Amino acid sequence: MDLPDSSIKCPHTGFKKSCRELALSCPKFVHIAGLNPNSGEQVNKYGCVDGFLPMLLIENSQQQRQTAAAVESFRNETVRGQQEFNRLLALAADRRAEVSTAGPRLVESGQT
Repeated sequence: MDLPDSSIKCPHTGFKKSCRELALSCPKFVHIAGLNPNSGEQVNKYGCVDGFLPMLLIENSQQQRQTAAAVESFRNETVRGQQEFNRLLALAADRRAEVSTAGPRLVESGQT
């Protein structure tokens, strides 16, 4: 584990103590592993969550955009399905109206 430089002071303590001396007890000292959303490089390091915040906000924004795109795609498919259902329902209603207005038919022998 890489500890922070001893000259870096902790904002959590009002810059009174160094991050290095608090590293293992500080609630803001975290481990981040994954891909950097800007560069695509592998990230696997320890540090202050305040320092990771910009990268995490960018990742969060990317995830929100992907979610919004998936929801929009689902919405479009739902609308298409509803339009098709409405078309079929109207077609069935038209055929039912044709049958009910024509009344009974006399079918002569040999005709169907």
